[in-house]
Parts: sequence; structure tokens; C-alpha cells
Amino acid sequence: MDILISRSSRRAFLGTLALGASGLAARGAFADQLERTPKVEEGPFYPRKLPLDTDNDLLKVNDTITAAVGEVTHLGGRILDAKGDPIRNALVEIWQVDSNGVYLEQKNRGESGFDSNFQGYGRFMTGSSGEYYFRTIKPVLYPGRQAPHIHYGITLKGREMWTTQSFVKGFKGNARDGIFRRMSKHDQELVSLDYTPLKDSKIGELAAKFDIVMGITPEG
Repeated sequence: MDILISRSSRRAFLGTLALGASGLAARGAFADQLERTPKVEEGPFYPRKLPLDTDNDLLKVNDTITAAVGEVTHLGGRILDAKGDPIRNALVEIWQVDSNGVYLEQKNRGESGFDSNFQGYGRFMTGSSGEYYFRTIKPVLYPGRQAPHIHYGITLKGREMWTTQSFVKGFKGNARDGIFRRMSKHDQELVSLDYTPLKDSKIGELAAKFDIVMGITPEG
């Protein structure tokens, strides 16, 4: 089934981000209350050859009409520094498998099975609020891992890319995943996301929020 971008769904999701942002802004004055997001390894499938389309909508490639297969997910949050202040001009990159469990990088290496309507990779530059937003699919399993996940790369000016991963909260296979189980219980909670139905969505869209707190300040 073709899925068209729902502007009302996007507005609804961004509205939830705004509500959450107000609470985090208040916490910025108490840096010790903010939990720093754990760094997680990049993994072997960052796309060394980027697609021609690198925007923040992973469900459609260029101007095609047909959307990728999967559970439509509005994914977003804020990039914050160690004091809890938003980081502007942070390049946020995500990459993940398609609904068949295949990475774009695997397609680049000549492997088959990749959904040609799935972008597989996206990027977003934060503004003054530190917010980022992607339209993608809920992550699924792929051979070699026991936990569905999404990879994130955050690049600040003059710094190397910092990476982490997010996971599906409560997924039964998480405890068997080599990367997930190496983290402390506390860190596991910080990178585990709820995928909740988006209110009033007629096509069963989901929403997931992931605020990323960097262990640095823009100047430091």
C-alpha cells in the first residue's frame, strides 16, 4: 500500500517534542540531573556510498510515489550538551535495515533483497532548538543481532562523528543481543524507546522520541 506523508501526523508528533522540550529546558540549570546518552559502536554497515537522496524522510526515495514497506514511524528528539542546553548545527545521521533486514551498505556491496523504496539512511541539521526529526520505519531484526535497532551518528563542527544506537523497549530478544547486554541496566534504559501509536493516525503510524545528551559542551 502506498503511504502518503501526513502533514497532520507530523505536526502532531512535533507538538509532542515541543512539550518535552520545555521540561528539559528547565533541567538545563541542573546539569547533574541530566543523564548522558551512552556511546555505542558504529557497526560495520554505515553506508560508505551515500544515496542520492539523503533527506530526513527514509520512506520515499527522491520523487517516487511508492513508499517503503514497514511500520511508519515518526522519530525525533533533541541534541543536548552536558548542561542540558540545545546544540545547534549538529548533523544527525541515522541508518538502519529495511523491512527485509537488509542494510543499504549491503546493497552497495552487491547483496540482494533491499527494498528499493527505502532510503536506508537520512540526515538532519539541528536548529536553535536542537530538535531533529525523521520519518522512517520501526526497526526490525537482521541476521547477527537479536535486538532491532537504529544507528545514530552525531557530528559537531571540528569533531569526529559520535555514535550510538536506539532499541525497541521491551523487545524480548534485547537481553540476548551482544551489544545491548554489554551495557549496564541503566544505560539500556536510556537507549530503549517506546514506539507508541500516533493519535488520530488513520494508517497506524508510530511515534518514538529519543533525546540525546552529549557528554560535552559546544565549546569544550
